[in-house]
Amino acid sequence: MRVARGIAVESQESTENQGGSVAIRGALLDCVGDPFYQPAAQAVRYVADGLLLVRDGQIEARGAYADLATRVGDRPLVDHSGQLIVPGFIDTHIHYPQTGMMAAYGEQLLEWLDRYTFPTERKFADPAYARSVAELFLDELLKNGTTTALVFAAVFPASVDAFFEAAEARHLRMISGKVMMDCNAPDYLSDTAQASYDDSKALIEKWHGRGRLLYAVTPRFAGTSTETQLKLAAKLLDEFPDVYLHTHLSENVNEVAWIKSLFPQYDGYLDVYDQTGLVRERSLFAHGVQLTDAEFQRLSEAKAAISFCPTSNLFLGSGLFRLEQAKHPDHPVKLGLGTDVGAGTSFSILQTTNEAYKVAQLRGQKLSAFKALFLATLGGARALCLEDQLGSFEPGKEADFVVLDPQATPLLALRNAGGIPETLEDLEDLLFSLVILGCDRAVVATYIMGEQLYSSNVERP
Repeated sequence: MRVARGIAVESQESTENQGGSVAIRGALLDCVGDPFYQPAAQAVRYVADGLLLVRDGQIEARGAYADLATRVGDRPLVDHSGQLIVPGFIDTHIHYPQTGMMAAYGEQLLEWLDRYTFPTERKFADPAYARSVAELFLDELLKNGTTTALVFAAVFPASVDAFFEAAEARHLRMISGKVMMDCNAPDYLSDTAQASYDDSKALIEKWHGRGRLLYAVTPRFAGTSTETQLKLAAKLLDEFPDVYLHTHLSENVNEVAWIKSLFPQYDGYLDVYDQTGLVRERSLFAHGVQLTDAEFQRLSEAKAAISFCPTSNLFLGSGLFRLEQAKHPDHPVKLGLGTDVGAGTSFSILQTTNEAYKVAQLRGQKLSAFKALFLATLGGARALCLEDQLGSFEPGKEADFVVLDPQATPLLALRNAGGIPETLEDLEDLLFSLVILGCDRAVVATYIMGEQLYSSNVERP
């Protein structure tokens, strides 16, 4: 077994022997519905002593160990008894080129972009540098239990190649795309409307649907794209209907005012995207902190999605996301969680749920442990239109999952001294302790297509 930064990579021989087929014993927890709208007993499944059967990288069965033990057959049986097994975490908004600039001090969005982000992204013109960061970035995701992410690359096509090559080597379900910027950006990061269309189209044809990789058309935000570029982005969506649209929306008060000054002919920030053809079912907009009620309703109508990025919104002082509006029963919007590294302050979805809970509290709302789990798993899959493939333990879905230790730290061990509870009701308190106190140290193992790609038990060099 080769080890790098705590990532366990099986040798070719052992991988062929295992073949993505395994039996995993432990406490199984997943969502089958949305606990924002259903009682937890209907939306959440829990088996205290469960068995997850994986065959050829897909979920074959899940249930009580006592019921399924006879079906293990020739599969290796891995015992995670006393630990919690959940679907892999889904990060719906993150920037891999910004890995090296996390914790850049003291600005709000627009100033932060000019001072820190753009100079950092310039380095990704070098393919070797891009590859080195992509490797570290994906290792960090796996260490934190994130198995799928919607990822900004940089403006340079080679930065997309570097990311997808690293993701393909790990057999990951990842979505990414080349940033499109043809105005209000440094010359060294600017493309043109036509060049961004041509480059993006070539990257789609090269990478979209290759293995588990998917492409997102990625204008950075309306402030760095001309109307022509936005319309050509929409043309790509017309030509390739199963690719994604990934951009930013209504993050910061000053940003919203600036977009209004740039596009006075449109009725607000979302309308810029709407009238240029970018508000669709496979469109995901990061942040949405400053959205109006009417804009929430329009996103619901279009079946578009929002990525809620609490650590970033707090770090840049952007504001408090209106969770209650996004999940309003009269106009529900698909919603996932985003770490938004590097404005975000952690790769950990658990740390992100911690801050999401606090944002909700400050708005007089409640984010339960089960609602947080939903946003991190099945909710994220729905936001990415991947609920048929990811987000729960339904048979036939891809076997990406995470093993969590409720006693991973001395504090968690004290907090959860009683061990794994028997009932869903008792589990909620334990899960909430992980939502608030959990981080990468709570992640025991991360499995991709049934194969363990990360283990906290592997000695780091």
